[in-house]
Amino acid sequence: MRRAGGHVRDTWWRRRFAAEARAERPDLAVLCLLVGAEADAAFAAGGEAALDASQAELDRLAGEVPYRPGDPAAWAHALAELLGGRYGFHGDPSDYQRLESSLLHMVLERRRGLPILLSVVWLEVARRAGAPVYGVALPGHFVVGFGAPGEQVLVDPFDGGRVLSEADAQSLVLRASGAPLDPEVLRPADPLETVVRVLNNIRAWAEARPERSDVTLWAIDLALALPSHPARLRHERAQVLVRRGDFLRGAAELEAYAEVVAAVDTTAAEQVRGEARAARARLN
Repeated sequence: MRRAGGHVRDTWWRRRFAAEARAERPDLAVLCLLVGAEADAAFAAGGEAALDASQAELDRLAGEVPYRPGDPAAWAHALAELLGGRYGFHGDPSDYQRLESSLLHMVLERRRGLPILLSVVWLEVARRAGAPVYGVALPGHFVVGFGAPGEQVLVDPFDGGRVLSEADAQSLVLRASGAPLDPEVLRPADPLETVVRVLNNIRAWAEARPERSDVTLWAIDLALALPSHPARLRHERAQVLVRRGDFLRGAAELEAYAEVVAAVDTTAAEQVRGEARAARARLN
């Protein structure tokens, strides 16, 4: 994978991402593929054809579902047999160390990825095949649900599509959060919620690697392009700019953020202004 370089916020890819995020029905696959265009210059260079090729692969896989099962359990087993069995889509602990594991086009190519990206493959293939399917954002481990919420069959694409018992789901949540399973987390995750989680994973990967602050920056930029986002992301973006040596832009963004914060917390606003002054001082 080649690093994407020279991106600016008004690129075609980012405009397309922002438009898709604001669509009446955002397309999860398209949003995830547009995230991939930020990370992989070779994929971005392919333009619409690259997007179409990945979408066509999802269509092809859906066309190989051998029949239309009548109940959620049958759908779950059919998708596990196809994707986890025949095509070998699954995860491994080492995948958490690879940025490619968060990029849909690379997951389709490698058939490896993080739980949430493998779940996106399951979701998009199953949806195209006509299954009653949706993502389930368990704490620390994204899975897929088939059937009506509350009565759904849960599967773990990271484990090749293994069907999860209630005890399995409880165990996953307990390991991730230290708390028992809250039935509320079994609700369907909407596309934008899923994309936020993908971007959070990418930021966590980059923040553990200070030399990849470029990734942190574009992941924040995409999060800011979503219809709603926490105001603190503006502060984080400014701090990343300062760490990257872009003191002037970082200071300007800190000052703009301080004006927003001042309406609710004057003390915090003054602290941010102090950060801006310190950043400008580094120009001398």
